[in-house]
Amino acid sequence: MQAWRVHRNGEPGEVMELEETDRPTPGDGQVLLKVRAANINFPDALLCRGQYQVRPPLPFTPGVEICGETEDGRRVLATPALPQGGFAEYVVAEEAALLPAPDTLDDAEAAALHIGYQTGWFGLHRRAHLQAGETLLVHAAAGGVGSAAVQLGKAAGATVIGVVGGPDKAAIARELGCDLVIDRRSEDIVAAVKEATGGRGADVVYDPVGGDAYAKSVKCIAFEGRVVVVGFASGTIPAPGLNHALVKNYSIAGLHWGLYNTKDPAAVRACHDELTKLAAQGVIKPLISERVPMADAARAVQRVADGTSTGRIVVLPSGGTR
Repeated sequence: MQAWRVHRNGEPGEVMELEETDRPTPGDGQVLLKVRAANINFPDALLCRGQYQVRPPLPFTPGVEICGETEDGRRVLATPALPQGGFAEYVVAEEAALLPAPDTLDDAEAAALHIGYQTGWFGLHRRAHLQAGETLLVHAAAGGVGSAAVQLGKAAGATVIGVVGGPDKAAIARELGCDLVIDRRSEDIVAAVKEATGGRGADVVYDPVGGDAYAKSVKCIAFEGRVVVVGFASGTIPAPGLNHALVKNYSIAGLHWGLYNTKDPAAVRACHDELTKLAAQGVIKPLISERVPMADAARAVQRVADGTSTGRIVVLPSGGTR
């Protein structure tokens, strides 16, 4: 089979190599899946760079989530077992963790419903307890993780403010349903949020960026607001001033979705049921900006690493759309 492999750490476009290799062999409790679509996530870039919290042995195949097909023809969502990730024609995955792919979504959309939307749902509902009528501030609102949070925030009845970088991404954020879009390159985030909320600030901040995004967020957080720390796409991990959290009465909540797979797998399945229902109602729909063939995977991962992509880029090993 064909698979993208990383033999040394570095930038995805430089270290990912398309090779012929043997199909992986399932172990106890695992199943072999044919990959129908593999969604690109920022962690794939971090894996290539050797900067992710999990460091698989070299050589490895990146790709942390797929829509796959079982030997009996079922479409499922899975997180492949590293070091043999999803940018391949076949993967193995834990059978107990397989989730049914929603019938209302094609393969690319289904592949993108998994980690990003689960992260959004757990972040907004389990960690931040977002309520209808509250104001939600989403950073990188036109990206894969941010766009999911925007849709889930609107589904929860929140007023959603999206922060983006550039007019093209601003247009996408508006199409996603943001009530207000702030272009961080030309606008003052803090002033715009305070003006939009009558000085109150944002009740919930969803931050997959870190760095300056976090610093600006806590300057416009509401009384008893909640900041959900999802990731550090900026490359800078903020050092929160706990004295500031104390005097302004806000909470900082971390979110590592992968822990729920081991700590509370029943909650993951319940979340998937809710996401499937929302997708069937048309309330949420993954934003797929590109569907690329297997040969273009490395270049696509590099675009995600560089922050130039919008929505989700999905690799289709067979070249199909479903």
